[in-house]
Amino acid sequence: MVLPELRSPALAMDEFLNNIERERPIRFTSEQLKHATGNYSHRLGAGGFGEVYKGALGNGVLVAVKVLRGTSNKRVEEQFMAEVSTIGRTHHHNLVRLHGFCFECDLRALVYEYMENGSLDRLLFHSNAAVGWEMLREIAIGTAKGIAYLHEECHQRIVHYDIKPGNILLNAKFCPKVSDFGLAKLCSRENSHLTLTGGRGTPGYAAPELWMPSWHVTHKCDVYSFGMLLFEVLGRRRNLDVSFPESQEWFPKWVWKRLGKSELGRVMEAEAAKRMARVALWCVQYQPEARPEMSAVVRMLEGGVEIPEPTYPFNYLVVGTPVRDPATDGVVGSDGVCFSPLMRKLEISVASS
Repeated sequence: MVLPELRSPALAMDEFLNNIERERPIRFTSEQLKHATGNYSHRLGAGGFGEVYKGALGNGVLVAVKVLRGTSNKRVEEQFMAEVSTIGRTHHHNLVRLHGFCFECDLRALVYEYMENGSLDRLLFHSNAAVGWEMLREIAIGTAKGIAYLHEECHQRIVHYDIKPGNILLNAKFCPKVSDFGLAKLCSRENSHLTLTGGRGTPGYAAPELWMPSWHVTHKCDVYSFGMLLFEVLGRRRNLDVSFPESQEWFPKWVWKRLGKSELGRVMEAEAAKRMARVALWCVQYQPEARPEMSAVVRMLEGGVEIPEPTYPFNYLVVGTPVRDPATDGVVGSDGVCFSPLMRKLEISVASS
């Protein structure tokens, strides 16, 4: 489905909803969702998009109801259309299922399958549960399969733009499912370069081409983000933990240094860790064309192919002394590019060559 133009908002939304009703998601009323959630009494979480509530449909199926809220109706409608038009037309074991939606004057909501074990973010960083290496490996492989389906198996390629542990949900059996398609975009397979009208991704996971304006953006930005996710699975910690001392090394660089010295086995199961580390380093290569397709990533993680030694992936980063731009609370390099507070903490700027 191609998103309708927003030049006539009311007519465009009517057309969009009519098209969606001919596909799989169910259109719920606000009263139905109020009843299903017990008047929104059990909140599962919240974010910039709004809140998520636990509910149950009439047939007993548990659901998570995402109530969309934003700074403007246009932004809410854009997010609503992005999520429904992408995940609403897909079906894969490693993608969260969209049961339906509600679009009324007082409620814009999305109804997803309920995921009992929350997010990978919570499992890695906020849980005291003992997580075995084999489970983490299966979670990584399942996540890769979900992204590969979006890129390579859908009628139109779907670029997610925000792959990170917080957007990977886990069901009762810890099967991973990619979620949160509010930034996702449909694109033709023949159109290799994407045009963006605004920022995409999360600092720390976003590929360099998303914040370096002279670089072309492709679906390989999701591959980069997945690589950053793999580093966090490897270490069971954030790549950069702001609660750690300033001397704390950025974890991807830590992995690169120790991979060459065969020191990963001291803290991880040696062979499995080395394989995942190599895959992660290939995924975060600074040139998008050097990153593998996600189907190849799956094969590498599963052990089906030999993984060549990765090349150094961080050539676009150099140690320097950035200058603060008080207007943006960011950092401006010699070429005028603005950098995030995370990069400021790392004292990282863009390489001149």
